This record gives sequence, C-alpha cells and structure tokens, in this order.
Amino acid sequence: MNFNLKIYQQEFAKLATAYKLESIDLYPFEIISSTNKKIWSLIDFGNPLPIAVISLQQTAGKGQWGRTWQSSLGGLYLSVAMNCDLFLDCSFHLTMATAWGIANLLRTYDIPLSIKWSNDLMLQNRKLGGIKIETRTSHKKIKYVVIGVGINWINSVPEIGINLQSYLQKKQQKSITSLEQLTAITISGILSGYQHYLAIGSQQMLANYKKLLTSIGQEVIVNNCPGIVTGVTDKGELKVRLQSPGASTEISLSPGQISLGYPQ
Repeated sequence: MNFNLKIYQQEFAKLATAYKLESIDLYPFEIISSTNKKIWSLIDFGNPLPIAVISLQQTAGKGQWGRTWQSSLGGLYLSVAMNCDLFLDCSFHLTMATAWGIANLLRTYDIPLSIKWSNDLMLQNRKLGGIKIETRTSHKKIKYVVIGVGINWINSVPEIGINLQSYLQKKQQKSITSLEQLTAITISGILSGYQHYLAIGSQQMLANYKKLLTSIGQEVIVNNCPGIVTGVTDKGELKVRLQSPGASTEISLSPGQISLGYPQ
C-alpha cells in the first residue's frame, strides 16, 4: 500500500476551489510514531502553516486522554497544523468546528456521519474515527493548534468500530474511492469547519454541532443517580438533567468526568 500524492493534490484542488480554502502542504510517510509528534517537529523547524502530515501506519498513535489509537495499515492517520488566535477558554471551539467540519463534508458524499460527544465520528452507531487536538499557547491565547484525526478506511476494526470501505461496499456506493480522496476530504473538512466557525461565531457553530450530536437524549448514570443528556455548553461540558424522587437538577460535566460508552 502506498500514498499517491498527485491524486491527493487533484482531489484537494477541487475541494479548495469549491470551499475557497487556502493551499496546504501535505507530508506523507509510510510509518512514523505519531503524526501529531511529527507535525510539531515541522513547526519547530519553522515550516509555514498550515501544513499536514499523513502516515500509512503509526507505532505510537494516541487518542484523547492518553488512550492508544490502533494504527494498523489501511487507516487514515492525519494531522493538520494551523495558526490560531483564540483565548484559552475557547479551546473546545476547535473540537466542535473540526468534528462538525469533517462530518458535514462527508455527509455531502451521502455518508450519514454523526458526532458522539465530544469528538468521535460515528457511522451507523459505530465509531468511524476520532480527533485529538493539541495546542501551544502564548500570552493567554492559543498560538498553534494541531488536529490529529484517525479514520477507519480499509483497516480491521474492533466490535464497536466500522470502516468506511465496508460501509460503501454494502451500500454499493462509490462516492469515495481512495485513501487519497478521503485525505483531501478530511483536510478540507478541518479547514472549512474552522473557517466557518470564524465566520459565524461560537453560538451558531455550537448549534450546528448539536444537530449532528448523537448523545443528546442519552440516558446516563452519575454517582448512582439516573439522568438524561440535555445538551452541551460552549466550553464543551455535557449538560445532564439528574432525576431523583420529587426533584431534578441540571449539572455540567467535563469530558474527563463522564464517559458515554458505545452501543453494544
């Protein structure tokens, strides 16, 4: 398996024209420890942003909260780095803009993606991909952002997962035919999602994000008390209404305080 940079460039050029995106250099690798780690080294070396890195395999890929991201041959393992000028308390805006941007663009290819709070890409109630965002700050603002994305393409997946090619074959669709095309779509989704966020603001972007969120209405247990997910704050906290005999209250929980799990 290899990556044809020319095919990618042709696919990205079409999307860049359609969505008015700036050009971006992509650095392909066969196998590295982590695309996020590699792209930080390119930033430190002085490469102008935005830039992107893709690898056909990773030996030390990471998801959110330090979880291991399985990076076997056949998946999309990608990182995009951009300049940024957001206050620190706006960091979740990067997550919702990125998740919405990728999901929204893939939906134009007749792939009904949704988002599981806060940053999982879901297809038919199974995990298609995930997003890991890292930042560097200066003077209480985010200066650089690195957006790492893993999407299952033709690789084997665990029971909770799904790969895109098996879905397309089952539906007899040929809307996406190569890893190069998927890469162009994903990068364009990241760039267009952030661009759209800057244009419309955080409240409208949050409304767009929530329209694709599967988690609203989900029943949960918090400290042995039943509750239901009612929404998300613009800081990325999950809003949960807890029910107890004769009373109810709404609380907000950060991603590190609760895990929603996956359908069995």
